[in-house]
Amino acid sequence: MVNQKNILLCVSGGIAVYKACALTSKLTQKGANVKVIMTESASKFVSPLTFQALSRNPVYTDTFDEKDSEKIAHIDLADWADLILVAPATANIIGKIANGIADDMLTTTLLASHSPIYVAPAMNVHMYQHPAVMENMRRLEEWGYHFIEPGAGYLACGYVGKGRLEEPETIIKVLEEHQSHNLLLSGKRVLVSAGPTREKIDPVRFFTNRSTGKMGFAIAHVAAEMGAEVTLVTGPTEQKVKNNRITRVDIETAEEMYQRMHEFFSESDIVIKAAAVADYRPKTVYSQKMKKQPGEWNMEMERTKDILKSLGERKTNQFLVGFAAETNTPLEYGLNKLEKKNLDAIVINNVAEEGAGFGADTNIVTYVNRFQEKEELSIASKTEIARKLFILIDRDLRADN
Repeated sequence: MVNQKNILLCVSGGIAVYKACALTSKLTQKGANVKVIMTESASKFVSPLTFQALSRNPVYTDTFDEKDSEKIAHIDLADWADLILVAPATANIIGKIANGIADDMLTTTLLASHSPIYVAPAMNVHMYQHPAVMENMRRLEEWGYHFIEPGAGYLACGYVGKGRLEEPETIIKVLEEHQSHNLLLSGKRVLVSAGPTREKIDPVRFFTNRSTGKMGFAIAHVAAEMGAEVTLVTGPTEQKVKNNRITRVDIETAEEMYQRMHEFFSESDIVIKAAAVADYRPKTVYSQKMKKQPGEWNMEMERTKDILKSLGERKTNQFLVGFAAETNTPLEYGLNKLEKKNLDAIVINNVAEEGAGFGADTNIVTYVNRFQEKEELSIASKTEIARKLFILIDRDLRADN
């Protein structure tokens, strides 16, 4: 899947630069067109001439060294690349990219690029675990960068732990898998619900929940990256849409979400209901702010419509996926939901588990299809969980056909 791809390899300074040489060679052998950008620090470990010989292309090290007077090199390289790979990516270069710093050829080119960017970190284990580095990686992942996690083992500094640049063969395998998945949903229409709902009490107060919409937005973005046209129906959230394949539809209440999900349902191929919708709402909504009164205040609540069940009753050819966010016997409740609501699959998670709660950047889930075949997805970023979910959905769609 990398054959004839234009791959821009960005090499920053660290002892792992020697692995980037092997990576360049292996990518070239697989038929990729490789061009290399090196930082000044990287050039202290390995000569640019080495990468030039391995890639059979000029190596770029200086923003102001314009090799072709008719082109601006960092813009031309950014436009040329089908994908960009930063390997090794030091803590310094990750920090620069995450904060929009463009002070050399590598960082300037990255800011100018619209291509998929893969980052393979390499650094000391304590540097990798530093809160600043973790925050920078989290920010980049939110922006759509893909991370190839470092391996664990003996490091050049003498420590043993996570931080070693992943092996070239593994990096290439990740690139090939991602490229093969890029068109997985081509031609599909995907409908996703995300975020919480708000159920009004009076002009000042409302009932809601802890959902931030991160999982639903991750699902929408991954679906778009895989070639789908996506409609995202979302409750109030600070999450942003970053792909023009996504049509965002904002709602506030459970009733509004019910109406909008049904509006787009019939034209959808895959429907994933990841939103945390209120099960109850106040029976009476006050037009004026309720004033404080002596004693207790009892409020009567009424059930909202069961959106997922109603979609299950309507579905014809849609592949319908629900989410079960539970805190007690999640698998049991999830399987019950799968059957009762006529779903094709359920994604079950225990929101009380560390790394899987509302607002977290990671998730831990179990995917179960209608044949009760289970797939455990261990802790990973919500983007990576979303990617794995679509691979499983595609598998089950192919099995049905």
